[in-house]
Amino acid sequence: MKVAIASDHGGINIREEIKSLLKELGIEFVDLGCECSTSVDYPDYALPVAEMVANGEVDRGILVCGTGIGMSIAANKVKGIRCALVHDMFSAKATREHNDSNILAMGERVIGPGLAREIAKIWLTTEYEGGRHANRVGKISSYEETK
Repeated sequence: MKVAIASDHGGINIREEIKSLLKELGIEFVDLGCECSTSVDYPDYALPVAEMVANGEVDRGILVCGTGIGMSIAANKVKGIRCALVHDMFSAKATREHNDSNILAMGERVIGPGLAREIAKIWLTTEYEGGRHANRVGKISSYEETK
């Protein structure tokens, strides 16, 4: 598995924590920034990660900003992306099993680094169940094809 990761200025600390987790898990990753503490625009970081996932350059993406909301909105504008905003472990597991989410968004001002690590670990190691969920995910993909 290969993961693209990025944050804006509000998510740098958790991004660094998740990079450490990826190294521990032996997961290859591409870090798309940001490297500053001054205010930056989250779409400048969310959209390149989403494009990499959509184009198959990486398998999944992880995005972090202050709340995770802006990153998830921006990422979900890219065709083929199913970015889930997650702040608890149950949702991390469910969004992989049921929604086949391919990008995880989290908010540094909402959760701490320990919980962020646990969420990311669950999300990275949980497989999509398919089955009854495949029809639902397929409906989303079919809708995208009409637009």
